Amino acid sequence: MPKRFVTIWFRHLKTDWLSRRQPELLHMPFVLALPDHGRMIVTAVNSVGEKEGINPGMAVADARAIVPGLKVIDDKTEWSVRLLNSLAKYCIRYTPCVAIDGPDGLILDVTGCAHLWGGDLLYITAIINRFKGFGYDVKAAVADTIGSAWAITRFHQSEMVIQKDQQSYALLFLSPAALRLQQETLELLYKLGLKQIRIFIGMPRSVLKRRFGNHLLQRLDQALGYEEEKIQSVEEPQPYHEWLPCPELILARTGIEIALQKLLEKLSSRLQQEQKGARLVSFKCYRIDGKIQQIDIGTNRPSNNSKHLFKLFELKLDTIEPDLGIELFLLEANKVEELLPLQEKLWAGNNGLNNVKFSELIDRIANKVGANNIHRYLPDEHYWPERSIRLASSIDETATTTWRVDKPRPIQLLAQPERIDVTAPIPDYPPMLFRYKGKLHKIAKSDGPERIEREWWIEEGLHRDYYNVEDEDGCRYWLFRLGHYAGDKNPQWFIHGFFA
Repeated sequence: MPKRFVTIWFRHLKTDWLSRRQPELLHMPFVLALPDHGRMIVTAVNSVGEKEGINPGMAVADARAIVPGLKVIDDKTEWSVRLLNSLAKYCIRYTPCVAIDGPDGLILDVTGCAHLWGGDLLYITAIINRFKGFGYDVKAAVADTIGSAWAITRFHQSEMVIQKDQQSYALLFLSPAALRLQQETLELLYKLGLKQIRIFIGMPRSVLKRRFGNHLLQRLDQALGYEEEKIQSVEEPQPYHEWLPCPELILARTGIEIALQKLLEKLSSRLQQEQKGARLVSFKCYRIDGKIQQIDIGTNRPSNNSKHLFKLFELKLDTIEPDLGIELFLLEANKVEELLPLQEKLWAGNNGLNNVKFSELIDRIANKVGANNIHRYLPDEHYWPERSIRLASSIDETATTTWRVDKPRPIQLLAQPERIDVTAPIPDYPPMLFRYKGKLHKIAKSDGPERIEREWWIEEGLHRDYYNVEDEDGCRYWLFRLGHYAGDKNPQWFIHGFFA
């Protein structure tokens, strides 16, 4: 697809921003200034002051001689970067790739975006009108190259759209400064009378290189599209994303659902063609007031099932507040993985953890209660009970050992054994009764002991003698005695788990 770029020029960036914050400045001349070699120099002037004859670079004393009582505000060197960064992020509603063109411009890679607004002219007009509505004095243009768009934006009075492959004609009658040349190169061109690009654009390259160096040729090649010019976006665009601009502002949940369904269908279709599935997906709603509403969902396994993904988003749609209206929807797959179809046996209808329906159920539960509240455990190679299980990193992780089935183990194992009071004959008889959390349990049946030695290569300590006991109410518990009876000292008893 042929590249298309938009450049935006904020002619009075900082002064327009201050006028937005302080409306009393809107109709009065004022300047921003910084000290330079012992005197204050104008760094920026608003449009009103500009009409009075004040220009950047002028001494503040001279500016006050032109406009007595001129308001002077201390400039901040970081203002331009902060403002452009904020404006660039706002422009992401128009394209995912936006770069800063300091000190007063932006560059947008709009390849494949303009048709969503009805074409280049409607697209560029929408951008200009939006910023003018915010109070910024802007100019913008769209072309095949960054260089030609930049030149038209800053050196052409009225042109906004350069048609495909027409950049060479658009540049002919512009000043060499439109090529973003170095100051010494410009001075040499003007000195030789080359005051329009058309005069030297057809000269032999060897002559231009010998007289003006490689920089002039590089800028010409970039503007004409012979050399690619790359930009660094303020936010790296996701390779899997879908856009949906709205001709009319969306105010109701029904409209949001329809937009989400359309975007999911387009994204899922693309993922299916590439045999991939999404693991993390973001749904962003760009409001007319500049704010962004966002909801995110995640899946245990890669999924390209649009209906399943919609159900996960549906749980969170109530958190989106349209306010004055949503003008653009964006769906991004932030994490994508390969999705190979499962080979199911003809005689087996259930794939266990590989069952798609089970995975989708887990996804729905996780998006309701939070993924961190759902755990899967695997056996671990340890004798000590609390170390014999570990948390699985994913639903697909396979066990490195098998569950122990030769000895009974409780359904619920306490993370840490809890101390209990026990009455028991000695030395190796099971307890007759025990008290746990204030309740007395009389033991009707018991089995044991099962001795489990401490893992000496990890830590030193006493062994445990475990008993499976059942009280008079039929409830079963897993108790253990820590160490032996020794003299007058009675060993401690603990409860470690509960059987079904």
